[in-house]
Amino acid sequence: MKKLPVFTLGIEEEYQIIDPETRDLRSHLSKIVDGAKILLNEQVKAEMHQSVVEVGTNICKNVKEAECEIKFLRTKIVELADKQGLIVGGAGTHPFSKWQDQEITDDPRYHNIINELQDAARSNLIFGMHCHVGIESREIGLKLINQACYFLPHIFALSTNSPFWEGRQTGYKSFRTKVFDKFPRTGLPEYFDSVASYDNFLETLVKTNCIDNPKKIWWDLRLHPFYNTIEFRICDMALTVKETMSIVSVIQAIVAKLYRLNTQNLKFNTYRLALIKENKFRAARYGIEGNLIDFGLQKEVETKLLVLELLDFIDDVVDELGSREHVNYVHEILKNGTGADKQLAVFKETNDLKKVVDFITSEFTKDL
Repeated sequence: MKKLPVFTLGIEEEYQIIDPETRDLRSHLSKIVDGAKILLNEQVKAEMHQSVVEVGTNICKNVKEAECEIKFLRTKIVELADKQGLIVGGAGTHPFSKWQDQEITDDPRYHNIINELQDAARSNLIFGMHCHVGIESREIGLKLINQACYFLPHIFALSTNSPFWEGRQTGYKSFRTKVFDKFPRTGLPEYFDSVASYDNFLETLVKTNCIDNPKKIWWDLRLHPFYNTIEFRICDMALTVKETMSIVSVIQAIVAKLYRLNTQNLKFNTYRLALIKENKFRAARYGIEGNLIDFGLQKEVETKLLVLELLDFIDDVVDELGSREHVNYVHEILKNGTGADKQLAVFKETNDLKKVVDFITSEFTKDL
């Protein structure tokens, strides 16, 4: 069998900066970002809200290299936050902080977004994990996106980690996606039959002043406008490094497996967006504890069983990618629950959202 190309990885994580006394989100007034830029250059960015810090790895050759980078970045941000008397956590939403209380970063880019989107932007107090996978060309990338779209709800279910919003138990395992749905150009990606038609779509949006640059396509999975990568944007921010790396390893393996099938003139089925949206809703609502639709069988199947089927599907590429240990951690997530399940268990036991925040911040440093 032909050897796979190197599917490089880049990971972005968005961290919560928290006051250790109140457990509320707290503005760091750019002090953490400014301090981090001295150490980490462009690997750290301010976000729209001043209580958020975004980090990004360098281009990594494999999952182990990416894991080392994420551990390093988490450690450095924790150290810098500690110098400001603050702590750090990882979850898709904060359990009780209110967006109305958050300070906005003084940056023209964010001012422009708020000017256009108003309270939809101001209320977008959410935290995600994005994974870039390097591909040979945009043409191949577009084919892989069309096929990988089917697996987005499976990946998303494993990542669910935002059951609370502004002090309420929402009933969702991921409320983050419900908050982000208020933005335009979000959700599942449209199907395009060629890069030319995709580029024509982007040009139309720019010409008609819908967007000023192609990065304002905020789909759950997108062809990066500037790099030869496809970017998975559907995941909630994970509690732990192990959870992040497990989900990243599954994403990389899906891309590698679909690539291999395409090189063998085999193609994974593409399904109607409306059907995949049904599965995305179920993943947001129930995480791994519900059912997804198996479109081939045209029936409901337990999400956990479909995740196990996904692991079987990618099994023949994970050793070549060097990611078996990380992929196998999915079994721990299936057994012990997602971040959302764990947050809900703490709240059920304590009836105290501050205890949930304590859990989130303690898990953040767990694998460091």
